[in-house]
Amino acid sequence: MPTYLHRKSEDRGRADHGWLKATHSFSFGNYYDPKIMGFRALRVINEDRIAGGGGFPTHPHDNMEIVTYILDGALEHRDSIGSGAVIRPGEAQRMSAGTGIRHSEFNASPTDQVHLLQIWLLPNSQGIAPGYEQKTLPAVADGETRLDVVAAPDAPESAVTIHSDASITRAVLAPGGTLSMPVSRGHAWVQVARGSLVVDGHALKQGDGLAVKDTAALALSSDEGAEALVFDLA
Repeated sequence: MPTYLHRKSEDRGRADHGWLKATHSFSFGNYYDPKIMGFRALRVINEDRIAGGGGFPTHPHDNMEIVTYILDGALEHRDSIGSGAVIRPGEAQRMSAGTGIRHSEFNASPTDQVHLLQIWLLPNSQGIAPGYEQKTLPAVADGETRLDVVAAPDAPESAVTIHSDASITRAVLAPGGTLSMPVSRGHAWVQVARGSLVVDGHALKQGDGLAVKDTAALALSSDEGAEALVFDLA
């Protein structure tokens, strides 16, 4: 039988640096709660709002798979392996930190806010070569309900490849939409990016997360419409 843990939006950790307003689904930075350090390979989900002209100066990472998903606005990325790009809504970005990488992330607009989810996943092996990839996800038509892979070890052409025993799927539900999603690795985390969603009878709002243990499938529905990321985790 599946078991569930509802992580409410208002219970997340929060940080306000002026140019950055962030919420942390799991312990991160100055926010520490030993009961919520991550879930399976999923270590970080940060929902960041970066003011125009703001951003993260060059800083290091290692041995982590980092996926960035933009909700509104645009984010400019530059790194020590020569990658540089702007990521916008409808695109997925993956950075494999591996043996070590330095990068910066800045709002690509001097005036408009950028709103994003940054995700960290534990890699399935240490010390891989650093890498970077960016892909455009399939377009979503008005009123459409659909699932699209965002990131996976065996990713399709429209998704980024990650070095982790996990996959990320975008679930978009039109008002009144329903979906059945298989879970191949046995565990799932659902993060609601927009709207409201019911997962296996559990009502979630924007910013909520739901951990599901020991499941083979999820039933998703939405009255008002929703966009969510669904993590399939070993």
